[in-house]
Amino acid sequence: MSVVVVHKQKVYQETSYIGRVQATQIVNLVPRITGYLEQRLFHQGSDVKKGQLLYVIEPGPYQAAFDQANAAVSAAEATLANARITLARSQALLHTPAGQRSTLDNDRATEQSDAAQVASAKAQRETAAINLSYTQIRSPINGRVGPTNINIGNVVSPTTGTLATVVSQNPVNVTFSMPARDALKLRQEYAKQGGLDAVELRLRLPDGRMDKQTGTLDFTSNQISQTTDSLAMQGTIANPVIPGLGQAKVNNRELTSGEFVTVVVRAKHPVEQIVLPRDAVLSDQLGDYVLTLDPQNKVVRTSIKLGQTTPATATVASGLALGAKVIVDGIEKVHPGIVVKPDVVKSPVAQG
Repeated sequence: MSVVVVHKQKVYQETSYIGRVQATQIVNLVPRITGYLEQRLFHQGSDVKKGQLLYVIEPGPYQAAFDQANAAVSAAEATLANARITLARSQALLHTPAGQRSTLDNDRATEQSDAAQVASAKAQRETAAINLSYTQIRSPINGRVGPTNINIGNVVSPTTGTLATVVSQNPVNVTFSMPARDALKLRQEYAKQGGLDAVELRLRLPDGRMDKQTGTLDFTSNQISQTTDSLAMQGTIANPVIPGLGQAKVNNRELTSGEFVTVVVRAKHPVEQIVLPRDAVLSDQLGDYVLTLDPQNKVVRTSIKLGQTTPATATVASGLALGAKVIVDGIEKVHPGIVVKPDVVKSPVAQG
């Protein structure tokens, strides 16, 4: 017959929910011009940097269009310069016998028309420059590029669709739903401790391991779902490269966008509570209870109110006094009223 002596220990309050990992940024690379795909300058599945050149679409026709537009600007500027010289001459001659008002008005109109032609030519050159820049497709973010959907030599256009997708890697978001009752409890418990800043996120991976990183809870929806009576929440957590796994071509980070995980919402600071083995807690129609020993080692039924529980441990919110002896082993062999000879064992340690 084994018993533990009730005492308090530091416990981190936590609750768990099913969540999903989401990249903070997902960008589809789509061509904005039509042309042959000349180059692919990355390995599928590799990490890329913001601004890194990934694809080249044949630049020749667009370079020629830019050169032609640039020449048109030079021609228009030359015409404008000549018109301004003519206008200046007409203004100088206006108050002489050789000058005429009509000539001056015509030269002023010509100068304004030529100035408009220069502006138009520059706008066309700018359009040509933009189209020329579209021949180079660069990564807009830091991330990992997925498989390419188009091979070199194919004609691509805006209707082709996505060439490849770049997914940011670090940090990542984690989204989950919290029942409205839990959300209200969270708000009440941590209102005086900084609200959302008083909790942190931990992730339990699909294989049961806990991720080493801790995250922050940084978003709660402004509406409760009418179908599930829950509140959508989002956190952010680091996702660094795992040492020793190298670089591209392998999944060298712990978390992957789209992955299901268990989100553990945990208080940053522990509180002192009574912790018992979960198997020591019994239940009947009257509620939860444990079997304790009085000073004469007689078995007594003691009703309790539970707090946070895990498969291994249970915290007791009320009902047990410090120093009480709780039966944790051999419960099936005893019942209230009998006298036993107990062996005192260590209390379970709450997981930190």
